[in-house]
Amino acid sequence: MKKILVVDDDDEVLETIQLILEIGGYEVEPLNDAELVFDRIDEFKPDLILLDVVLGRIDGRVICSQLKSHEDTKYIPILMMSGLYDLKEVQEMECAPDDFMSKPFKMDVLLEKIEKLVNKKIISRYDIN
Repeated sequence: MKKILVVDDDDEVLETIQLILEIGGYEVEPLNDAELVFDRIDEFKPDLILLDVVLGRIDGRVICSQLKSHEDTKYIPILMMSGLYDLKEVQEMECAPDDFMSKPFKMDVLLEKIEKLVNKKIISRYDIN
């Protein structure tokens, strides 16, 4: 079973995504404190990280950059999501995620994006649905 770490500071969003992913057949580790992301990665060993851009005191784009520049985590696919930022802003990041999804999102689109990423299918472009 593929493992997904979901990082979002909104507990309702975490709960909803966890339910969707568990129904989709994934093992899910919700995390509402972005400061613990590296510890949780060491413990949980996720196949994919679903990462919100706005995480309270921490910017998810900074975490993404740190993850993608660290030898132990750079190969973990990251799907970023945001209700405030758009695709263009995320694409311009120094260290961009593997894919992006705007909030609110459709359940089937979320599952499709995750399926592609955990199975290492190449995503040639961002799909903003």
